[in-house]
Amino acid sequence: MTVEWTEFAVAKVTEIAEYISLDSPVEADKWVNNIFDKADSIPTFTNRFRQVKESSNPNHKEVIFGNYRIIFKVTPKKIYILTVRNFKQILPDNEITGEL
Repeated sequence: MTVEWTEFAVAKVTEIAEYISLDSPVEADKWVNNIFDKADSIPTFTNRFRQVKESSNPNHKEVIFGNYRIIFKVTPKKIYILTVRNFKQILPDNEITGEL
């Protein structure tokens, strides 16, 4: 099973990294590398992740990465990273339904 990032999710990572880089460009680079590494490890443990509470779809799952939720959709052949959100932020429906 492979991991594929949606354009929206990549844009969210970029936005967050730009914010982190205001304080430390080095930390922002590390954060980006680590979040991609974390996402790449998802196929190993797909069934261990919890369902996104805002979704009724059991294939919408999340993994916590520091203060962020990596939200993804599991399909038979791929895992699609849908968005990355700070855990304190409200998750809009359109970020998991794909209606962006």
